Amino acid sequence: MTRAGQGGDRDVFEYALLRVVPRIERGECVNAGVLVYCRAQGYVGARTHLDEARLLALDPAADVAGVRAALAAVEHVCAGGTAAGQAAGDDAGRRFRWLVAPRSTIVQPGPVHTGLTADPEAETERLLDLLVR
Repeated sequence: MTRAGQGGDRDVFEYALLRVVPRIERGECVNAGVLVYCRAQGYVGARTHLDEARLLALDPAADVAGVRAALAAVEHVCAGGTAAGQAAGDDAGRRFRWLVAPRSTIVQPGPVHTGLTADPEAETERLLDLLVR
């Protein structure tokens, strides 16, 4: 929990956008998801939404199925369990840090930002609606 006067019953959370960069050399991207981590509640989650038309406008030859598979893999890692593969045994913070590490693949995390929330799962949906859809 945060200290009195700094958020009441809300906890600090971190989030990053997931961006699809179909042609790295051009640097253009489409927001396709959001990652949220709340240490106080042991929560890490991802929600994704791929606007296929926007992606194909940037690169008509984009591998849509491959991008969808990469986005689904991020959601699986956040969920933990056997679907998370080798990350299954990692705690929520370690999975989040691994997912937001810079990479030069087509699906990339953006910078990490912070906020306060009482419900990190609802915050994940709110950020998806606000920043992606």
